[in-house]
Amino acid sequence: MSSILSTLPALYRDLLPSFFQQEAPTETKATCAKCAMSRTSAQSTVESVDGVEHLFRPDTKCCTYYPRLPNYLIGALLSDDSPEMAEGRRRIEQKIDSRIGVSPMWVKPPAKFNHLYKNSHQFFGRAATMRCPYYALDTGGCTIWAYRESVCSTFFCKYVAGADGRRFWMSLKTYLTLAEFQLSRHALLQLMPEFLLDGRDKAEVATGPLSVEDLDDTAPPPKVYAALWKEHAGRERDFYRACYDVVRTVPGDGLERLLGMDGTVELKVLEKLHTQATAPQLPRVLRFNPDATVKWLPDGSVALGSYSEFDAVALPGEAYALLVEFTGQKPVEAVRQHLRDHKQADLDADILLELYRHRILVEP
Repeated sequence: MSSILSTLPALYRDLLPSFFQQEAPTETKATCAKCAMSRTSAQSTVESVDGVEHLFRPDTKCCTYYPRLPNYLIGALLSDDSPEMAEGRRRIEQKIDSRIGVSPMWVKPPAKFNHLYKNSHQFFGRAATMRCPYYALDTGGCTIWAYRESVCSTFFCKYVAGADGRRFWMSLKTYLTLAEFQLSRHALLQLMPEFLLDGRDKAEVATGPLSVEDLDDTAPPPKVYAALWKEHAGRERDFYRACYDVVRTVPGDGLERLLGMDGTVELKVLEKLHTQATAPQLPRVLRFNPDATVKWLPDGSVALGSYSEFDAVALPGEAYALLVEFTGQKPVEAVRQHLRDHKQADLDADILLELYRHRILVEP
């Protein structure tokens, strides 16, 4: 296993607490190079567990999302003159020049994209219209991966640890999102304090009706944009680079101080969920989850889904018949002994743990 820190942009190497040196779950079930959810490579068990097509387009994969990049990550990308990042730099520069979704705090999705994302149904992984602007269509990769934000750093379609793995990565996303917000504000406090003093950082996360410019994908009126950027208008790239310079000089314990009590609590939650994801224990009593989805396959096996629409567990049909014995009334070991005595069958503890982690079996 690699460390949690190694799964994140290198910029965080000297910022995050020592906990992030802990091993991260290795998500072998979800890979970018060979997308497990693509129609060209996915297993049949994920095609339709509940009657809905769940596979992704091979030319979008899970990249039907538009990241919100904090100012310092943009500055880090613009400061990276390596050939490998040339395309990513070109795209972010193009985005900055468009002035759409560009502010001193973020380069974020257009308001229309956010509206479509929140109000569309069953589009994720399947709508080319929603493809990320930083997605490399020719390679299927990401042009800004070294400087990705919290959502892209922590999303997987499937988790080796099942529901426990998803809870860990979602908790990590919460922590990183808090870090992005506070680090970007820290940079603004040094470089453009009036942005914070005027409460514009609060307006950045607010939503409202779409404007004409939002609907037509055009830049905001020049006066509005100038009022937002003040003396930095026209010098946005330099401003973002300066934000990066501010953040990379934050001392080792500086981030923890910036995050305060919220960061302390989120870190404690993250530590707890990390233990559950990496050192699982089988509960004493389990019952079959009545909300689990069931799909019988042509070969007589069964695909069971629960915690995620993207992840199913395939079992022999005869094994499925044993699961109804887990009613939550008796300890797991008593149920296993009953199966051995009366049905000459058993479910290994490792199989039961896997079913629990996928929430096919749940605690009563």
